[in-house]
Amino acid sequence: NMVQSDRLDNGERAMSETPFSPDSQTPRLADISAPAPPAEDNHIFAFPEDEKTPVAEPEPESSTNSDAEKTKENTDAETNAENGNGSNKKADGNAVDEVEDDSPYEIVRCAVSNKDNPEMYSLTFRVWVLGTIFTGLLSFVNQFFFYRQNQLSLGGSVVQLLAFPAGYVMSRVLPKRTFSTFGWKWSLNPGPFSIKEHVLISIFATASSGSPYAIDVVTIKKIWYKSDLGFAASLLFILTSQTMGYSFAGMTRRLLVYPAAMIWPATLISVTLFRTFHEVHSFGQRMTRTKMFWLCFGISFVWYFVPNFIAPALTYIAVLCYVAPNNVIANQLGDSYNGLGMLNFTLDWSTISSNMGSPIAYPWAMACNLFAGFVVVMWIITPIGYYSNAWGSGTMPIYTPHLYTVNGSAYAIREIMTPDQHLDEPKYRAYGPVRMTFQFAMTYGIGFAAVTALLVYIVLHHGSEIVRRVRQSRQGDEDVHMRLMQQYAEVPHWWYAALFGVTFSLSIVVCEVYRMMPWYWVVVATAVPLVFTVPIGIIQAISNQQPGLNVITEFIIGYGMPGNPIANVTFKVYGYITMTQALNLVSDLKLGHYMKIPPRHMFVVQLAGTILASFIELAVAYWLMNSVANICTPEGYPFTCISANTFYSASVLWGLIGPAKLFGPSSPYHPMLYMFFLGALLPVPVWYLQKRYPNSFWRHVNIPVAISISGAMPPMPAASVVNWFIGCFVFNYVLQKYRNTWWQRYAFSLSAGLDSGLAISGIIQFGLFINTKMPQWWGSDASHCKLAATGGFLNQ
Repeated sequence: NMVQSDRLDNGERAMSETPFSPDSQTPRLADISAPAPPAEDNHIFAFPEDEKTPVAEPEPESSTNSDAEKTKENTDAETNAENGNGSNKKADGNAVDEVEDDSPYEIVRCAVSNKDNPEMYSLTFRVWVLGTIFTGLLSFVNQFFFYRQNQLSLGGSVVQLLAFPAGYVMSRVLPKRTFSTFGWKWSLNPGPFSIKEHVLISIFATASSGSPYAIDVVTIKKIWYKSDLGFAASLLFILTSQTMGYSFAGMTRRLLVYPAAMIWPATLISVTLFRTFHEVHSFGQRMTRTKMFWLCFGISFVWYFVPNFIAPALTYIAVLCYVAPNNVIANQLGDSYNGLGMLNFTLDWSTISSNMGSPIAYPWAMACNLFAGFVVVMWIITPIGYYSNAWGSGTMPIYTPHLYTVNGSAYAIREIMTPDQHLDEPKYRAYGPVRMTFQFAMTYGIGFAAVTALLVYIVLHHGSEIVRRVRQSRQGDEDVHMRLMQQYAEVPHWWYAALFGVTFSLSIVVCEVYRMMPWYWVVVATAVPLVFTVPIGIIQAISNQQPGLNVITEFIIGYGMPGNPIANVTFKVYGYITMTQALNLVSDLKLGHYMKIPPRHMFVVQLAGTILASFIELAVAYWLMNSVANICTPEGYPFTCISANTFYSASVLWGLIGPAKLFGPSSPYHPMLYMFFLGALLPVPVWYLQKRYPNSFWRHVNIPVAISISGAMPPMPAASVVNWFIGCFVFNYVLQKYRNTWWQRYAFSLSAGLDSGLAISGIIQFGLFINTKMPQWWGSDASHCKLAATGGFLNQ
């Protein structure tokens, strides 16, 4: 999302955070996918020649019709797959005749096969076993690291990489005996591991593997508002908010999934990777991607003991603080957590990848836009405003999500609250208004600008294309993929309607019984995704950008129920996150559509993965909140909950105080509302220059991408962006340009190995050293910028 976010959410799904090309009306495959390895490259495991047919992957950079035709001719389905359980096909059960036509869109033709074999098994015993294992692994790891200072997140790429050899091994060792249960025949091993099984395992594991937004509400209620919702109520809250999105996804699939015009470019990455695993398998003498993964896994696992336990000072090496440890300005400019991250480097991979994701997944041009936006906001605008004492911010730290009084002391929220945790107006007037840092206020302003900037950008660059695609979809825009999918039984609409009825009813029960929000506001919150899912989905399906509604929901409930922080965040969960979850699920449905997965199998694994992940994530959250001393405070390092801290501050600003007071005419932050208008103007001159000088530097400039970085700052440590950009420069500029063959073959395996090794190492170290600390020495101190967090430059 290109908007202000109240949390740093890195639970990415199967490579769904894919940028688009700033100089093209349609995203280029070369920009949105990892290039397929050459045909002669080693494969992870080679299937016997009588079980698989090798297929040459197309070169992503190619855009000629001849290449598209070559791809179509060379692409073939697994025609030798044995008939197994779970095919979910219609009564005739015959294989589809060869279809010579293809998608009308070249970007789809380059990535997606126009063949299918309905006899290929998909929802098998292997899917249930591996899907459950990977769902548990990702949910545990991502929720565990959600509370830590560096929020590592394992995504779909790890599952895609590891599920393939695991499925292959199971196909070799499990018995092939057929069982009969109540007349239903099934087998532990129906045959070779198929690409459809691989896709279902990935969707199973990533349907809800990131920390749910609702857990932020559970956390702030328990830690800050001291009103624990309880495990059972929290579970209902999470399940209803996570699964309600299925209803909207299912009811909109005829508009957002089936038409060929709804491309969903991000899914083409996963399609390319899945086909690379299963269709290219020649052995050579070079290192395989799996060997690269395990090599990087081992190195990362061992090395993480150094910055995480032995020498935390290596996490952020703040040069300015070492040069001038007693200079407050040097500390503020050089610190990562409470400073601007200048000349701040790292020897910790978690610093590079945990907050922004792996730098390998971002095209170089996009990374330059992001870093340029960071430099303008954090290294130019913020110092100018802060050191000129704008809005009285000179008495506060330069960078923090915490709230303050007018004189710069910490704002005691309980001094202005009633016993039922609402705003007490007389106490608020007596205590004084809330203040935030200059940078935090600018973050909200730039977040406002990001909403309108993205909408205007989409109109200028994709407006005519969106109109054309919508018209095509209304004309029965049925392509070969839709015709192939008609071989499978559809999910009845009443399944989704029943699911909506259950989740909506339980949402009202949870909100009313536990006094989170009146029932009629649940109705209003549900109306937001009902209205916006289709138009926002059309924009995302074509432009690969999702305008966020969190600002809209915050304004609606902020004005509708001022003084009620819990109602504010609850409304945001049901209004904003339900739509986001629905669009994530629609994206998965499109992936299943491209890969010819039976729709009912998709429904089952998405729902099962979400329910299982919700149980595990909430259990991990309560375990950590009940076992880690001083969690979500600086004393609880590394469990400082940087996202939850920011989410709590947002609940106070938008809920307890309310936007009427926060941005009203008498507030110093009132000018931030004009950023809506500024954001609408910013893309226009750039668009003109791109049209006027199509081959100039301007074709790479992307205003929504450039200003989107501020949406996560705070809570993101500033130095994370600096080191992430350095990593992107090394991998996606130097190596991709000068060692392109190596980059194509190993880059994503290297990234997945480093992430996975670090995650497992962090969990093991938590168990080993929970009651152990390193002896005090220079390297054991995680921060050497002591003055950055102690107050403003005017106080020191």
